[in-house]
Amino acid sequence: MDDLITRRSLQWLLLAQAATGAALVLHLPFWLSGLWLFCALWRVQIYRQRLPFPPVLLKVLLMALSIAGIGWSLGASFTLDSAVTLLACAFVLKLIELQTTRDARVLIVLGLFCVGASFLFGDSLLNALYSLVPIILWLVAMQVMQSAQRTGFNAKDELRLSAMLVLQALPLMLVLFVAFPRFGPLWSLPKANDSGITGLSDRMSPGDIAELSQSGALAFRVQFKGEVPRHDQLYWRALTFDHYDGRSWSQAYGGTSAQEPRWHARGKPLQYRVLMQPTQQPWLFVLDTAEVPMGEARLMSDFRVQRRRPIRQTLEYEMLSWPDATRQAQDELQGVQALLQLPAGNPKSRAWATQLRQQYQTPNAIAEAMLTHFRQQDYHYTLKPKPLGNQRVDDFLFDTHSGFCAHYAGAMTFVLRAAGIPARVVVGYQGGEINTEGHYVSVHQFDAHAWVEYWQKGVGWRSVDPTAAVAPERVEAGLERALAGKEAFLDKEPLSLLRYRHVEWLNQMRMRWDSLNYSWQRWVLGYQGDVQKSFLQRLFTPSEWPIEAWYGVVFGVVVCLIEYVIKLLRKARVAPLVRTL
Repeated sequence: MDDLITRRSLQWLLLAQAATGAALVLHLPFWLSGLWLFCALWRVQIYRQRLPFPPVLLKVLLMALSIAGIGWSLGASFTLDSAVTLLACAFVLKLIELQTTRDARVLIVLGLFCVGASFLFGDSLLNALYSLVPIILWLVAMQVMQSAQRTGFNAKDELRLSAMLVLQALPLMLVLFVAFPRFGPLWSLPKANDSGITGLSDRMSPGDIAELSQSGALAFRVQFKGEVPRHDQLYWRALTFDHYDGRSWSQAYGGTSAQEPRWHARGKPLQYRVLMQPTQQPWLFVLDTAEVPMGEARLMSDFRVQRRRPIRQTLEYEMLSWPDATRQAQDELQGVQALLQLPAGNPKSRAWATQLRQQYQTPNAIAEAMLTHFRQQDYHYTLKPKPLGNQRVDDFLFDTHSGFCAHYAGAMTFVLRAAGIPARVVVGYQGGEINTEGHYVSVHQFDAHAWVEYWQKGVGWRSVDPTAAVAPERVEAGLERALAGKEAFLDKEPLSLLRYRHVEWLNQMRMRWDSLNYSWQRWVLGYQGDVQKSFLQRLFTPSEWPIEAWYGVVFGVVVCLIEYVIKLLRKARVAPLVRTL
């Protein structure tokens, strides 16, 4: 019969469980924390002999309420979030029936699974370092249970021993990490709640990008081969919008195709590597005009680059872009009517378009006239524009005169179309922050931007940014400089270190930490598939063996090591807990 849980064992199990839950608390339903507190207090009262162990009926009721709570919080469909929450519920409820060391073994195994599950919600270097805390605490709990009869217990010694066990496991872990083949998942579950993913969407209303500009979340990092281009040359394309319904811009259904457009390289290309955060969307961020070397992505007919599958984890890719390329200059533009589509309304803007068309002969001249109008008239760049009525473009151009980049891009596209010029809105990011420690560019959500493309026969597509005419400092130096003295930067994130870039020592620490995270994501998390195979091929180049044979050798060595450790454990007659694990 298994021994009963001692007071020391219970203390360490509760501490390890709390540390494990801390890694998940921000990602799981709020009521789960209350459930853990209830179960922990109940188990303490059981030890104090003030409450009995719960009857079977109560345990069934608690499990049923937990399942109902999962359905209420996350919906009825079975998703990745609900699967992790169900695991966490079992992990928490096991506490109130924790009676013997056998129960403790089950709790420890569930705890280690929950530590692994925490990486589904965050894969940063900080998360990896913190995961060592609950792992060491679970090892301490194992040590305490095995030495229940030992006197003179020293918590410091047990912590030191558990830390040493982790260090001793590092060599085997490194061998497995470097050489063990990466297999794709045998199954996948949809993620229920993507609301925590901040980023661009496939629809743009005037205030949407202004909302993004309140977020300091990282969008992607870029490392250039050679000199980094100027800030005003960094226009990161994500999507193009060619349909306007009077309120928002979107992609017309079937309006773009996978047929690669014709373009001709001119000037000097830019070569760069992008490390992109998960977006749950298929599009990539590139500079114009991109030559796509990736097998899973392609250049679409509207010059955006799209992947076959959404980006659900950190993705690294290389690109070659030709910023001075000529795009569809001699072709007859396909789908011209879609690029001239406008809903009814906004008569003042239409009248202005007619006037421009009569006064100027070419699309380039009309576009330049509009930019001059924005520069000379009393227009304002702001994150908090005045509300617009039903005639949104008219209200903005002739009444409020205040708006964000989406206001200016949408209004200019409307007028160009009304003048008979094919035009569309491009959304993505503009600029970025150069990290002097790691020599790369960090692009954040507050760098989200919208600009305009119009087409002229013999010239092709031309990009123009009306925001640069109103607030040139936004394009040349970034959003923070554009808002200086007018509005607070990241006022919804008072604790963001990006707000304190003027404090030199604090900014230097932030950049060093970000550089460490970049290296972690690129060299550790990015060590997958082709990267691993390429590294092993370089490592074993002198050998005539194929790489698959080396996989077999490594696998055999690992199996032998594991078998050797198991024999040592059996010879030492360790406790059943270790043999079970």
